[in-house]
Amino acid sequence: MRLISAAAALVLAFAPARAESVYTSPKLDTECTLLEKSDDGGGSWKCKGYRDYPVWFSEGDARQSIFFGHLGDWYKETAWESFGPFNHYGGTVEWLIEDGRPYAAISRFFIQNSEEDLAKNEGQTLVISKVGQPGVGEACVAAYVDARANKEPNALARNVAAEVVKGFKCRLDEPVYHGVEGPTAGPPSRDFGQ
Repeated sequence: MRLISAAAALVLAFAPARAESVYTSPKLDTECTLLEKSDDGGGSWKCKGYRDYPVWFSEGDARQSIFFGHLGDWYKETAWESFGPFNHYGGTVEWLIEDGRPYAAISRFFIQNSEEDLAKNEGQTLVISKVGQPGVGEACVAAYVDARANKEPNALARNVAAEVVKGFKCRLDEPVYHGVEGPTAGPPSRDFGQ
């Protein structure tokens, strides 16, 4: 029995750390600093995130974009990842933490595909983002999960994050939908000013 316990302890000691989830809900009016206001009522903000990993939020033309963590020199006013139709972020971020550092963030976007029958036509997409690390600055969207077309979409998004995010090359690799992509998923739009 002691040999089995010792062997089990040895296996656990060398097993990869399992990611834990931490949730935050940054509030624009109390936990964000306005960086720039635009003429259309939008703008850009730096918000409180997880520990010293901020949330970078932008809004313009009834569309929203979010980056997470420490951003490199590539991040300029034109850095933008969102969806073609009008959309908004749901307000909560799930940070996936490994060894005390967040490596991925999952956020829900609501996509207004049509003004008619919103309940039927509104998309809900989970956006899986790579979190920028200090001194590296690679932060971007790495994958999508259609929350309306997949059973247990949050679990699927966590699995996709574990498989895709660490090897994803921001601004070179194209993020794609994983699982079923339904008719309300919403086409992504990206602009890195290149």
